[in-house]
Parts: sequence; structure tokens; C-alpha cells
Amino acid sequence: MALRFDARDVSGFKLLFSLAIMYGLMSILVHSVIYMKFIEPLGIDAPLDRFSEARAIEHVRVLSHEIDGRQVRQRGRPGLREAAWYIKAQLERVKERAGSNIRIEVEENVVDGSFNMMFLGRSISLGYINHTNILMRISSIDSQDTDPSVLMNAHFDSPLGSPGAGDCGSCVASMLEIARLTIDSGWVPPRPIILLFNGAEEVFLLGAHGFMRTHKWRDSIGAFVNVEASGARGHDLVCQSGPGSWPSIIYAQSAIYPMAHGAAQDVFPVIPGDTDYRMFSQDYGSIPGLDIIFLLGGYYYHTSYDTVDRLLPGSMQARGDNLYSTVKAFAESSKLKNAHERESLGVSDEYNDERAVFFDYLVHGRFCACIICTLIFYSRRIAVVLHSIPITIFLIMPLFLRFLNSGLCCCFATFYDFVKGMILHATGNMLGIIFLVIFSILRLLISGYGMNWLVVHLKLNALSDEARFWGAFGFYASLTLAYPVAGLSGGFLTFFTSASMLLAWISFHLSIKFCGHQSVRSRVLYVISRIPCLTYSVYFGGFLVQFFIEKMDTMGSLPPPYGYYIPDIVVAAIVGVVTGCVIALALSSQFFPYSIDAPKRVVFQHTFRTADTNQVVDSSYDFSVADSNSLLFLFKYAPEVAKELHIGPEFSFETAKLSNQRTFMCGVMSFLSPSKLPEGNFRIYLYFFQCLFFSRSLKFPARRDEVLKQYRHFPHLYSNQPQMMSSDESRRVYLELSLGSLEEVWVAVLNITGPLSILETAEGGPPSYICRLSGASHENWTFWLEASNSGDLRVDVSVLDQILVDEAKKLKTLFPSWADVTVYSNFLSSYIF
Repeated sequence: MALRFDARDVSGFKLLFSLAIMYGLMSILVHSVIYMKFIEPLGIDAPLDRFSEARAIEHVRVLSHEIDGRQVRQRGRPGLREAAWYIKAQLERVKERAGSNIRIEVEENVVDGSFNMMFLGRSISLGYINHTNILMRISSIDSQDTDPSVLMNAHFDSPLGSPGAGDCGSCVASMLEIARLTIDSGWVPPRPIILLFNGAEEVFLLGAHGFMRTHKWRDSIGAFVNVEASGARGHDLVCQSGPGSWPSIIYAQSAIYPMAHGAAQDVFPVIPGDTDYRMFSQDYGSIPGLDIIFLLGGYYYHTSYDTVDRLLPGSMQARGDNLYSTVKAFAESSKLKNAHERESLGVSDEYNDERAVFFDYLVHGRFCACIICTLIFYSRRIAVVLHSIPITIFLIMPLFLRFLNSGLCCCFATFYDFVKGMILHATGNMLGIIFLVIFSILRLLISGYGMNWLVVHLKLNALSDEARFWGAFGFYASLTLAYPVAGLSGGFLTFFTSASMLLAWISFHLSIKFCGHQSVRSRVLYVISRIPCLTYSVYFGGFLVQFFIEKMDTMGSLPPPYGYYIPDIVVAAIVGVVTGCVIALALSSQFFPYSIDAPKRVVFQHTFRTADTNQVVDSSYDFSVADSNSLLFLFKYAPEVAKELHIGPEFSFETAKLSNQRTFMCGVMSFLSPSKLPEGNFRIYLYFFQCLFFSRSLKFPARRDEVLKQYRHFPHLYSNQPQMMSSDESRRVYLELSLGSLEEVWVAVLNITGPLSILETAEGGPPSYICRLSGASHENWTFWLEASNSGDLRVDVSVLDQILVDEAKKLKTLFPSWADVTVYSNFLSSYIF
């Protein structure tokens, strides 16, 4: 039987074909924006009065490839020191070219200090010595030290095992190029510009803390821009702004390629990590400022693949142009005040205004004939009014549609239909999410491993009957109003959706009047009216989904059996929220989830438990992974590693030896009270800004004799003078920590339990106190502990060393290229005082 199509079927196919083309064009546009195709990076021979990405890239190349390791070390290779010398030499070269009408000051500042900070709900004590900051101050010849100034900050240290091209060699390089640009352009800043290159950010923000506590220029800072990277490429998104709305106003008015979402400020506080923004704007100052971060390229973040070739062309050009314009705007603003002036203004000043609502959008560029981003910005007060309009329209629309013709009863019936339509729309969205979550679980059961997502989506807002349309409108209107009521900075997308729906409804009804209800033109006009909103939805949704997918490989491994499903369920739910209606391809289960471009993160710790200064009690290889695919998955697809560890086909978690939770208490950065988690689980703050939950780390026996040939003495804690007793039975215990003959010490961490005067009770375990020590020094650490009574104080010491014995080096080389292995030696010892 032959298929026959009437004219309406043909029109419908034409409409679907047109929609497919429209979504394809929007996707191409969004891809070009996310991958910075609209930015033309300037070459090495660019005019001296322009920021050049190529010149900045040369700095990144030196910092990340020619200098061997920029990790903070107490002993060992001078990579971080060499980076400081390089930065200072570049600044001195810039200083030599400065004119007579400008003053350039270059300083090397060595900072020491100690402080407590709350991190992930726990109090951590931090002690540090000999961390290096490099500073440059650019000002007019008649400027004073107390003049309000603008600070730009970036860190030049890098995490363990990473060359740090993106994080944060690219940040330092951008600032070096801006220093050159400021001098070569002939611009004399009306207010001083301070460039802070801090050498200790990856170790709990120590460099910024040292500056804010000790430097003579700290009270002069009237605004700051913190430059960071959570990946290897743009967008360089404004993730935090404040206090008040003034910093975001400056950015909105000055940035050439503005990239900012007010919603990022709502999300960032719940992310388990921090940047130097915290030191400047929250903990040790209330300075107005911006936190601008490379967000994409997260697969390479804090891995050995964070190399200069991973930097996306155009990313640094856009960042440099934005930073230079923003800093100039801050320096020229009449609202720039130093600390004393801000304090005298009090709470009535605009500094203390609530955060504004802002988001970028695609428009015609200012300086090039292409599509770029601009920033839409409005204050909190305007947001409350503006975001109330859609819900008001939703409430009065039944009166407008029915009251004049049918009376009040019909109005209530229409409103009831609208409410049902709103519930129906919300249910549809929830079903879209539930469908994708169920699909992700089924795919995991079939494929046997997670984190291999391939999702294609098509969102069609087909015109429905009146009740369903206004129900959907009411749904988005309610969400729009909920944001300002909750004190959040988002809501722009749902407001945009509501506004575009209203415009589409008006254009559709006008087209019906002139073209008829069944006309294709009426539907085309409806879709055309929605194009700006649909384009932004594809852009924002694509950016959001890509960001979360890239970050899922750093979110940790939750305890089985349910933890295995969490990452896929989270991504499925996010995709469902973004798209509303999703068609997932089952073929995704056939693809291997890891590659060089998206490596699996593996933590390999060679553990030595020592006694006295020269005895090794035990030695083991401890492994864990940073995502939901467990170590069994790793050993299955890394057969050479499994063979070296004598892992047979019958191997399982039930037959294996699990790592003790205290074994990883130092980890890479520090540990967070291992006693608070059940046996076999531990919580660790790893080298990237995520709180990782590792489940079922595995322990394998290793030889003890090889390390004895390498080191004569191991770390050791001892009492260096008699205890001091008080009449109230409290006592002071004087201690000294020797690092032995270790060669590449990165950090020492102490976990103290017992009757200490300052203790924090950990859930599920005894009270404990965490202290972390870092800094370049060949001297021993000396300190004392205050005990409330004569009970035993237990001190567990963990010292991380980056030197490996030959067997551990060999084992690391056996891992496949799709696994990024962070490896170190950890010397553990325990003491009772």
C-alpha cells in the first residue's frame, strides 16, 4: 500500500526540516563561541600596543617545559625558585623600557606565617616559611604608597605531577604580557597597578595570605582581579564577584569579550575548593574584586597532560584583552578606594549593595565583524521587579482572555487549566530527567563501566493548546521569581525563556489574524520569535554539560554498590534539566571512556611506615582512583600493571587487602581526619580543587630494603625539652620535627588526637587536630602542644617525598597512556607523648 501525503503533511515535513537546519546552525554558532573561533590570536610580531597571545605563549612554554617542576618543596629541585627568577627577570626588562613619567617598582617578597582556616567543614592549621612572591607596582611618577591601587594576582606554583601550563602558567604569562603592554602602550595609570605573582597557591593559598598579612601595599588595594584556571582553555568566566555589585559593573562596562554568569556565584560556594579570591575578598580583607577562571579543558586540569599544546588558540587572547581593559577601568574609576577610605564609608556605600544579575550573550563584535559575547547586566532591585513581571502576566492572563466575553467563572476555569498545564509541563521535565537517569543505570549494567557519555538532544517547543502553553509559561515564571526571592544571582535564563514565549505568543496570534491558524507562516513566526532564546539555551546548556562532564573525572569514587552509578546519574540529570527532552544513544556503551585527551586519574602512593630515625616497619604500594570506575577496572585494562602486582583473574575487593585509612592521611595536599570515615574509606583533599571520596583503595606489599639504601635517616618527631606542667593539670609539650635525609619533601602533615586544648570532634571518630607544614628550609620545625590534662597525646606524622625508589619508578612506567598517575612516597610514623 503506497503512502500518500496531503498538503499539511508536506508542510509539516518542511517545518521539521527547517527546525533541524535552525538547530544545526545554532549548534555551529555555539561551537564556535565555546571553542573561541571568533577570536583571532595576535602573533609574536603584533603591534606593541596590543596584547599578543603568541608572546604570552612563549612565557608559558618556559614556565611549563623549560623549568623542571614548579611545586612547592621544603627540599629538592629548584624549579619554583627558577620560575621566580624568570618572572623577576622579565619584569626587570620591562622596567628598563619605562619612560620618565612612570614609576616601576619590582620586589621579591619572602613570606612566613601561620593561621587556621575552615576547609570543607574542618579546621586546618597551616604553618609556612620561605614562600616567595614577586611583585611589580606601576604608577605615575608622583603617586604615593597610600594611593588606592588595583591588584592583579596569579600563582606560579603548580600541583604535583603537572607542568601547569593552564594552571596557572597561562595566568602568569597573561600578567607578564599585560605588564609589557602597560609600558609599551604609553598608558600612565591614574592609580597604581600592582601585579602579584604568588608562589604558593596550590598549598592552601599561602602566598596570598602572606601578602595580605605582611606587605606594605596591602591596605592601598581598592580593587583586585584574581586570575585562575580550572582547565586548559577559556571561557575565562567570572565565577565570583564582590563584595557588592561594583566589580561586576566595571567588568560589564569594560570587558571586550565579556564571559560571565551570575549563576556561577550561586554555585561556586558549594564547590569543594577555593582560590586566592577568598584571601582578598573574604578572610583577610573586604576588597571588591573579580575571580576570573579558565573553566573548560578540565580533562587536563592538574594532570601531566596540562601542557602548552593543550591551550586553545584564542583563549589567552580573549583573556588578555579582557584583563587589560578591566584593570584600566578599575584604575580610572572614581569609586576606587583604599582600605581606610572604604572603612570610613561604612555600609551605606555602593560597595555593600547586593550582587547584581548578569549574563553574557552572543552579539555582533565591537572590534571585529563576527559573533562574540556581550554582557547583559541589571541590579538586584531591578531584578526583583523584572523577574516578577512573568508571574504577574501568568496570573492576569485568564482575566485578559476570558473576563470580557465569558465572566469571572470562566476566568477561574481558565486559570485552573493553566495550573494543570504548568503541572503537566513540570511533570514532562521530570520525566525527561527520570528517563535519562534510568537509561544511564541500564547502560551501566550492560556496558560494565561508566563515564562514557554520548548524548544527542533536540528540544522542540511545539505550539500546544492554550492551557499547556500558559502552564509552561507559568512554570518558567515561577522559577524566575524564585531566584531573587532566594537571594540568588541566576534566573536570567528562565526570565529570557518567559519573555521569548510571550513574544512568540503575540507574533503567533498576529500571524493567525492575517494568515490563518493552519498557515505554516504562523508556526515559522513562532519559531523565529524563539530563536534568540533557543540559541542562548543551546549555548548555556552546552557549556554547562561540557563543564560537568569534564569535572566528573575529579569527583571521586563513592562507596559501592551505589556510588558506582552516581556520576552517570548526575550527568544524566543535568542533561535532562538542560534539554528537557533527550534522545540518548545506546551506542555510547560501546566506547572506552578514557584517552590521552580525557585521562583516568590514578593516585599511586609508596608508603613506608617507619620507627625511630632509620627503621622501616612496613612498606606497601597503595592505589586509588578519582572517579567511579574502580581499581578493578584499571587493572583489567592495564594488564602489565596487574602482572607486576601479581593480580590474577580471581582478584576482587573481597580477596584483596584494603588500604588502611590512615595510610593516605597526607595524600598529596593534606588529609582531612581519616578517623571520621568507616574502615576502608577515607577523605582526602587532593591536588586539584575537589574533595575526593575514594572508596576501597588497595594495598599491595612492597620491598623495604631498597629505601634503606637511598636514605640514612627518616622523618622523626621528638621532644626537645622537658614538658611544662601547670597547676590546673594542663601541660605544654615541646616538640621538634626532623625531615631526616629526604631529598624532595613537599609537605608534612600532623594529625593530633588526645586531650589537646584545641580539638575538633570528627563524626564517627575521636577529636582530632590537623596541622600542615610547608616551605623551603633545611632547619627542623619546632613547636609546642597544649594538653588539657596528663592523658596521652597521639601524633601521626606524614611526610610526602617526590623521590621514588627504582621499583616504584618501574611500576609507574607500566601504566597505559590513558592513565594519568600521580605518584609519591609517603613516610608515616606515630608517636605518643
